[in-house]
Amino acid sequence: MSDIRTDHDFAQLGFGLMRLPQLEEGGNDIEETKKLVDAFMDAGFTYFDTAPTYHGGTSEIAAKEALVDRYPRESFQLATKMPAWAAKSLEEAQAFFNRSLERTGAGYFDYYLLHQLTDEFAPLFEDYDLWNFAQKKKEEGLIKHLGFSFHDSAEVLERLLEEHPNMDFVQLQINYADWENDIIESRKCYEVARAHGLPVVVMEPVKGGSLVQLPPQVEEILRAQDPEASMASWALRFCASLPGVIAVLSGMTTMDQMQDNLRTMKAAKPLTDEESAAIDRARVTLSSIPTVPCTDCRYCMKDCPQGIHIPIIMDSLDIMAKFGDMHRAKENYVWNANNEASKCIECGTCESLCPQHIDIINQLKRATELFES
Repeated sequence: MSDIRTDHDFAQLGFGLMRLPQLEEGGNDIEETKKLVDAFMDAGFTYFDTAPTYHGGTSEIAAKEALVDRYPRESFQLATKMPAWAAKSLEEAQAFFNRSLERTGAGYFDYYLLHQLTDEFAPLFEDYDLWNFAQKKKEEGLIKHLGFSFHDSAEVLERLLEEHPNMDFVQLQINYADWENDIIESRKCYEVARAHGLPVVVMEPVKGGSLVQLPPQVEEILRAQDPEASMASWALRFCASLPGVIAVLSGMTTMDQMQDNLRTMKAAKPLTDEESAAIDRARVTLSSIPTVPCTDCRYCMKDCPQGIHIPIIMDSLDIMAKFGDMHRAKENYVWNANNEASKCIECGTCESLCPQHIDIINQLKRATELFES
């Protein structure tokens, strides 16, 4: 059983180092990242989340330069991950751990996750003996809390937790839009984790930014309830109000995003019954609009032989679905995705890597017809 406290009314904010500010010439803007880290720490928040694969392998290095080298080690909690799916051998998979220690300079990890467990990828973690490997690192004191991040059905989560009952926590994709989603199964996965007594770390609370740019008819519902609240604040408070959630991760890129999230989470106000009802109404309205459930995680791009900017193309399709704005959708497609949908050779690699199980090939065909004709 985990020793992580979950007897609070409102979870802490976690800083996800997946969408760091970038320099115009490319690469992470470390000076801007330092400012974001300082604002986060000054506000009293201490949970940071990174991974070997974020920002092309440089997120852990940014964590060292902006956080680890500048703050006492006991003043923050650092989480990172082991992506078995990015390795080609047992040795390469297990080497991620020491490489992460070296890149971050952290000495140990407060939270360590087997990264992106799905029904498809789970056998890799068994083949590479990563469950036992990580448990040994915990016994050596190099991991304080061991868990995994999860992108699949509640049924698969139940099976994994039954097979590996020694986990300390689980990281789940939870947001109010996906709460009753038949693919993501946010609510069902959350309930499985809680039934096993596990604390939960929330990822994608704002659904990759989608819940900040809401369709007008959805935004009106939340504005009517509270005209002053930002759209992001609704998404964060929904997750932070759930019992057993210990941290809500937000991938903040700008200081405006940081300050808005800090205001929300420092206030630490759980949703009222009236506010929960407003979110329910917003969810029902949002679910009536057909969209592509892309969260811009970019796993689909990792091994795409054509280098197609799939998330941008999905975003263009969603602009059409939500706003009916062909000009803005096509502009986004032409300038940011370089008319790439028609380059798809239908190899299926992207679909095998997509945590949301999107039918990417068909969506690319749809984009070709909409934006290239």
